Amino acid sequence: MAMPPRSTRTTVVDLDALRTRRGADLRGQLFYGLLLVSVVLAFAMVGSVFWDVVDKSSDIATTRFWDFLTSPSSSDPGKAGVVQGIRGSILIAVIVIMTFPIGIAAAIYLEEYAEDTWASRLIQVTVRNLAGVPSIVYGLLGLAVFVQLLRGITGGSTVISGGITIAILVLPVVVITAGEAVRAVPGSLREGAYGLGATKWEVVRTQVVPAALPGILTGTVLAVGRALGEAAPLLVIGAVAFYTTGNNDFLEQMQGAFTALPMNIANFAKEPAESWRGHAATASLVLLVLVFVVNLAAIVVRARISKKLGR
Repeated sequence: MAMPPRSTRTTVVDLDALRTRRGADLRGQLFYGLLLVSVVLAFAMVGSVFWDVVDKSSDIATTRFWDFLTSPSSSDPGKAGVVQGIRGSILIAVIVIMTFPIGIAAAIYLEEYAEDTWASRLIQVTVRNLAGVPSIVYGLLGLAVFVQLLRGITGGSTVISGGITIAILVLPVVVITAGEAVRAVPGSLREGAYGLGATKWEVVRTQVVPAALPGILTGTVLAVGRALGEAAPLLVIGAVAFYTTGNNDFLEQMQGAFTALPMNIANFAKEPAESWRGHAATASLVLLVLVFVVNLAAIVVRARISKKLGR
């Protein structure tokens, strides 16, 4: 039987390859379209929420915004403010940030120093599971340990107990994100440093940590954002949702009753009078601005670090 000409066989093969490429390209375009739709829907949902908050807070924002920021809680809608909530949220954020070196150090140890044993794998699995535990469980932990067991140190239901509880809540997130950032550092950096005679500590300090710092910073910003928005653990610990006297300075708020912006928002939202709806929206706007400022500061720092490293 005579074989078909070589040119004919080549044409058939090329047509099959072309059909395959067209099919793959069509699936790629469909996938790209789904990604675009997902991004648009995500931005639409976030934008609708933000617009609703801005719209409902417009009255207070245009008439007494500064007074709202600097006034304490009050049962009178015309005098109520969130200065105590802002102070409480800032204090909690400071306590949370102070614990970040612990999470970063744990991530570096697990990625750079710990051997691949069942114990280290168990620790990593446990950390990832803790990141998904509901926040109310951490609130119960804080109530049992920091409010009751360690009352002599923390003072009971104080901002110290709340800050430590929130710090424990976000610590697994810090460990996971910092570990991923360290793992993403190219092995060639380590090998080059070792080739020049550097020790393990010198490699980690001069190569791994600086290269992973932008990613680590991103994880810490996410953790701070979550810490500022948590209300359930504070509610369990005993944060005050509404009060009219006391707590007018940082020292008193460290030693006694405290509140935070999420507690103010929850309290304003549950008030039956319609006049409180604007207070809840304005407090939400203040919290969004606070989180935005934290993110902006982290972006600036990350950009400077990346520029310094030439990335």
